[in-house]
Amino acid sequence: MFKHIKAVIIDLDGTMLDTAPDFLVAINRMRKEFGLEAIDIVTVKLFVGKGSENLIHRILALDYAEAQIIRHFEAAMASYQKHYLAINGDYSALYPDVIQGLQAMQAKGLRLACVTNKPIAFATPLLKKKGLSPYFELVYGGDSLARKKPDPMPLLQVCTDFDLPPAQVLAIGDSSNDAIAARAAGCPVLSVPYGYNHGEAIQNIRSDGIVETLLEAARLISID
Repeated sequence: MFKHIKAVIIDLDGTMLDTAPDFLVAINRMRKEFGLEAIDIVTVKLFVGKGSENLIHRILALDYAEAQIIRHFEAAMASYQKHYLAINGDYSALYPDVIQGLQAMQAKGLRLACVTNKPIAFATPLLKKKGLSPYFELVYGGDSLARKKPDPMPLLQVCTDFDLPPAQVLAIGDSSNDAIAARAAGCPVLSVPYGYNHGEAIQNIRSDGIVETLLEAARLISID
């Protein structure tokens, strides 16, 4: 049991939603504009999780040298954002027991925050579209603060907002970004095994445990 927990910080992509299909569509529409061949979803999943800038840089690096990446980056980013906003959430799906897990956490009186590296302009409408918005008091995107995960800043900001010590705020995510940020912030952290994690084995993450679903995580939490 995770005891004396008062709040939970939950990641978005790869933790609550399988958004890789959204990324795939937007990226391939951008690549088509640049005359580049479509890529597959396996490749996309390797690049997700460290923010849009990193994503587009790595996508361009599949075809361009660094000098070309710099030259094309701004236009590629604008194209990607245009296409992503147009389809945001259309191809993504909730992972099993996400809603049930959030409901179970709320039933225990836990305060919930979503911290994602997805830009806030993408994250907010996506949460609303998938019926997740009502569960979260706070939402921070990758561009909401000066630094994003794996930096602890967003998690520490949630602790400040909730007026809670990090030891009473559990983080849940699918990647090393989440675990590194939580460790640095002083928060306990759980990992889910079904997300993206940059192609690395989830067992290699230094978290406090692996849970199959958010509902399983909720069952491990005690507020006392």
